[in-house]
Amino acid sequence: MNFVSYEFLYLLVAVMIACWLLPHRALNLFLLASSYLFYGWWDWRFLSLLFISSVVDYTCGRMLDGGVSADRRKDVLAVSLAANLGLLFTFKYFDFFASSFCDALSVFGVKVSPPLIHFVLPVGISFYTFQTLSYTIDVYRRQLPATKNFFDFMLYVSFFPQLVAGPIERASHLLPQILKPRSLDAVMIYTGTQLVLVGFFKKMVIADNLAIVVNPVFKDASSNGIAVVVATYAFALQIYCDFSGYTDIARGVARMMGFDLCQNFNLPYFATSPSDFWRRWHISLSSWFRDYVYVPLGGNRGGIRLGLRNLFVTMLLAGLWHGARWNFVLWGVYHGVLLVLFVLAVKIFGFGAGSQSDGKRPFTALLKAVSFFQLTCVGWFLFRVDSLDSLISMGKSAVSFWGWEFSKLDPNLPFRVLFFGFPLILFQAYQFRQGDLEPWRHWSVPFNAVFYLALFYAIILLGVPEQNEFIYFQF
Repeated sequence: MNFVSYEFLYLLVAVMIACWLLPHRALNLFLLASSYLFYGWWDWRFLSLLFISSVVDYTCGRMLDGGVSADRRKDVLAVSLAANLGLLFTFKYFDFFASSFCDALSVFGVKVSPPLIHFVLPVGISFYTFQTLSYTIDVYRRQLPATKNFFDFMLYVSFFPQLVAGPIERASHLLPQILKPRSLDAVMIYTGTQLVLVGFFKKMVIADNLAIVVNPVFKDASSNGIAVVVATYAFALQIYCDFSGYTDIARGVARMMGFDLCQNFNLPYFATSPSDFWRRWHISLSSWFRDYVYVPLGGNRGGIRLGLRNLFVTMLLAGLWHGARWNFVLWGVYHGVLLVLFVLAVKIFGFGAGSQSDGKRPFTALLKAVSFFQLTCVGWFLFRVDSLDSLISMGKSAVSFWGWEFSKLDPNLPFRVLFFGFPLILFQAYQFRQGDLEPWRHWSVPFNAVFYLALFYAIILLGVPEQNEFIYFQF
């Protein structure tokens, strides 16, 4: 079920009525049933995977919290890791690794047909797998008590606003909200509705309109170099509005029901360095990799060389998390190299060491942000291409400045980028200046009314009528 659909609207109305009428325990069961309906709308067969993950990690959590010996605790954690990562590998990565291994053998003259299974990728499997794994690991680390109520734990794993595209919620943040009674709050309903409307605007007006011009360029490996460059900048805006728009809707819907979901974006294109970018972009995922991959690998505790290795490996895995394609691996490698080079630059030359004081030097901060945005867009080019062949062909066209054919550039492409992108940039500059991601919460009622009427009519008049899936549904 897509947020941008009538079916979701009907579900939301039913859920809000239930929040008003049902007591806490009954409401949690209703939310659980609604979450399974929401997920099963795509393919009911994959509900079994969601249920298996819930059973495995609930059982492992109870065992870890039940006083088993140290050796047994490691075995229990291993079961959780094997079950969850095993399902993720089977459905998302098996065909990729099997094909890649056979391709590698063919280089040495060994011809082998890969044993492909051709499973359909379950929507959101990467998100809920990481969410439920974080619970088991936190219980293993004794940072969290195990949940005793199985249905409450199932709701934590399947909570429908953030089930298929995040944010990836930690049990320490979301579970207490599930376990305790909640009451409808007029302010939370109002501000949640505001956030939902902003999210719909980002998705339907900006992201989907930019997709109209981005997709044809990246589908044609022979696209003109200037078109590739403009489409890459357009894609940077598209993927941000598509993904952050989903997050806004998820957080707004959850807030309307009395839940607080974690912040997932914080003006990422105002980042002045690679590390700053990952503190602002997909925050729930980057913090997950930091706490459950980078730190367990050793972090920076083993010296600069091991620290850089751990940083690079973490980003490589983060790239692979996005999908079973080599361009995602290259995207992770690219950001890993950026992070390593930045750490070395700070260590050796002191470059970027004054980033914390950039707020006192706005021009310097702006220059850094604009410069780093160019590097971010190179990464988005790697992320968006459909194949390695397209990457090579389109990459050559993009860097061959002398070969750009402006006469062949569709004027609709730069026009749409400016028309839909420039107002977003201006408003985000206002948010940055205010230091507030939801400044509308403090506006006067008349000003708010004008703002939301403008958003509403923009969605009606400018929104793309076709229902487009959110980009991160494929991950």
